[in-house]
Amino acid sequence: MKARIGIITVSDRASKGIYEDISGKAIIDTLNDYLVTEWEPVYQVIPDEQYLIESTIKQMADKEKCCLIVTTGGTGPALRDVTPEATESVCDKMMPGFGELMRQVSLKYVPTAILSRQTAGIRGNTLIVNLPGKPKSIRECLDAVFPAIPYCIDLIEGPFLETREEVISVFRPKA
Repeated sequence: MKARIGIITVSDRASKGIYEDISGKAIIDTLNDYLVTEWEPVYQVIPDEQYLIESTIKQMADKEKCCLIVTTGGTGPALRDVTPEATESVCDKMMPGFGELMRQVSLKYVPTAILSRQTAGIRGNTLIVNLPGKPKSIRECLDAVFPAIPYCIDLIEGPFLETREEVISVFRPKA
């Protein structure tokens, strides 16, 4: 059975078709680069509305049975940026180390990385990770945190994700 991975682009303008969603596609391309395991994207573009972000995460986790949900957008300080709040409100456990590492990596490139509020959490058997909205930042952040993602999914009893070692090396403790 294919692993299911949710990709949620949170953007008022992309959800209205004002511009193309290149961030969500960047996530799909990056995961295709990383994963040997067969997987299927469950993909949505939605506006910056907290109730809608929450209901989309719940749908993907509870009904679609995604083992991982990756969001992009809505993590800054602007008034409409509410992705971290939506994520926190639907998670059973928060995983603050993901956001800490992503900000640390992003600070090597831009001083405004301290304005980013991305985080991660767990809902049932699903890991949810918030990424920034810029495609270049998406790859930088995923390169930093993905080595821990397959093992985290193992620990929450999700599918076993295998990667292309020449692209991304993941960590699993020796048995």
